[in-house]
Amino acid sequence: MKHLVWRASLLLSVLGGGCWAQSRTVQFKRIAEPNEGAFTLLAPADWRVRGGIVRVNPNAAGGALNAIAAKLDFGLVSPDGKISAHWYPETTYIDPRRMPAAGAFPPGSNYNGALVLALPGAFGYIEQGFRHLHPRAGGFKVKARYPLPAAAQSYAAVARLMRIPIQFRFDAGLMVVEYQEDGRMWEEAIYTAVQDFGEAGAGLWNNRDTFSVRAPAGELEGTGRIVSIILSSVQVNPQWVHGEILGQVKRNEIAIRSQEEIARLDREIAEHRRRTNSEINNQMYHNLMGTEEYVNPVTRKVEVGSNAWNHRWVNERGEAIYSDDPNYDPKRSGLDGYQRSAVRKRFPDG
Repeated sequence: MKHLVWRASLLLSVLGGGCWAQSRTVQFKRIAEPNEGAFTLLAPADWRVRGGIVRVNPNAAGGALNAIAAKLDFGLVSPDGKISAHWYPETTYIDPRRMPAAGAFPPGSNYNGALVLALPGAFGYIEQGFRHLHPRAGGFKVKARYPLPAAAQSYAAVARLMRIPIQFRFDAGLMVVEYQEDGRMWEEAIYTAVQDFGEAGAGLWNNRDTFSVRAPAGELEGTGRIVSIILSSVQVNPQWVHGEILGQVKRNEIAIRSQEEIARLDREIAEHRRRTNSEINNQMYHNLMGTEEYVNPVTRKVEVGSNAWNHRWVNERGEAIYSDDPNYDPKRSGLDGYQRSAVRKRFPDG
C-alpha cells in the first residue's frame, strides 16, 4: 500500500493524454475501498467498482506464506465495460531451485501456502500472469516493453530505510500487449515489479504493485487523462495502515516495534516518497502524463490534477469535475458545493 500512489502511475508514460470517450466534461467522485476502507480515490462518477482488500485463510491455502499481509484485488470499469483498470494482489512464491527442500516440491505444487514457481523477471511474470488471467485470449502480441531500472532502485531504497537484514533484488517493467478475446481486439498496458528475497529468502519471491489498464485496440492511448486522475488521487487511510502493520507483526509472530520506531519508519518512507515523487512529477507527470498544479480553493493547498481539460472544480470531499466546455457550471447541472480550482501561479507572478 505504501507504493500504491505512484508505482502504478509509471504506466501512464505510454498512455498519453488523448480524449476519452469524446467527453468534454467528466465528474469524478471520491470512493472508498469497499471492504476495509483502506484508501480512497477519485473515479468517474458512473464507473463501477470491483473487489477490494482480500485476506487469505492459511488453512484453506495450505499454509501461511500468503496469509500474513492484506492483498489488494481491486478494479474500476467504465459503464460500457470497454475501459478497465485493475490492481492485482501481491503474491508470494518460492523458487524450487533455491528452497530448503530442493527437489521435493515440483513446480506447480504448494509449499506452506505458496505456489512453487521459478523466479522470472518482470516481463516473464507479466506474460505468465496474462496467460493465466486470459486463457481464452488469442493472437497475443507484445507491442512494447519498457524496463524500469529507476523504479527497481527505488524499491531497494525503501527496503534499506526499513533496515530489513535481507538483500532484496528487484526488477520492474511495463509491457503493452494486444490480443483478441470474446470477439474483440484489446490493448492492455501492464506494470509489475518482481521482488527476490535473495539468499536469505531461500527461494522466496513475490510480485509488487501489479497494475493494468485495458481498452479496445486503438483506444488505449486515449485513456491517459482519466487514468492519471485516478492514480494521482489515491489517499491511503493511515488508521488502516497502522492496524495492518500491527496485524502483520502479530500474524508473523515477531517482536512489536515501539510506536516511535513505527513513526520513524513512516517519516523516512514519506520523505523518500516525497523526493521520488518530485522527480516523477517533474519528468513524468508534467512532461509525459499531461498534469498540472492547481490551488484547491477549499484547503488552499496545491495539488496535482490533469491538464487535459481547460477547467476544473473541486468540493470539500476532494471530488472533482473537469470540463472543456467554457460555459459549463456545476450549479446549473444541480451539483452544489463545487468551487473553481485555478492553476497555481508560477514564479515570478506567484
